Amino acid sequence: MNLWFRLIWMLLHRPWRRPVPGLATTVIRLGVWPLDLDFNRHVTNGRYFTLADVGRMDYVLRSGAYRVALRHRALPIVGDVWGKFRRELRLFEAFEIHTRMLGWDAKWSFVEHRFVKDGRVLGVVIMRGLFRGPKGNVSPAEFARELGLAEQSPQLPAWLTDWSASCDQLSSQLRDEEQQLA
Repeated sequence: MNLWFRLIWMLLHRPWRRPVPGLATTVIRLGVWPLDLDFNRHVTNGRYFTLADVGRMDYVLRSGAYRVALRHRALPIVGDVWGKFRRELRLFEAFEIHTRMLGWDAKWSFVEHRFVKDGRVLGVVIMRGLFRGPKGNVSPAEFARELGLAEQSPQLPAWLTDWSASCDQLSSQLRDEEQQLA
């Protein structure tokens, strides 16, 4: 079952899944298929990032974020993704992806995806992203307000703000390098 089938499967089940508040955790249940594996016969590192997309789509639909994006004619943009791998997933094992909004800053929203099996966290994928419309980026505070949340983000953990700052520093370095080549 490739990722399109998983996405369609999730969408077909959507009518039976209740809407959730913007800071709630959504859970989808999946299984490991042959195309998810690498040469070590466990889920390949990159597949975690792709499977997180399916979890994020479920969250965006159930939280109502898609309605806010439609009002702004905005598309989701993933800025950076980071992963932590703790345990392996093998062929035909069932697992869950727990997705939640961690918070936001002036530019980015931060989403966490936990890969869970039998109550243990096997891996975590963190994404920082934004919504961009014809008039530019939609402010995360405005997006939160339209989702029915406070404009002020929940407190972000220090490791997350440090990671975000390191992403900004790398982006700045890459821009500087490009200017030197021009």
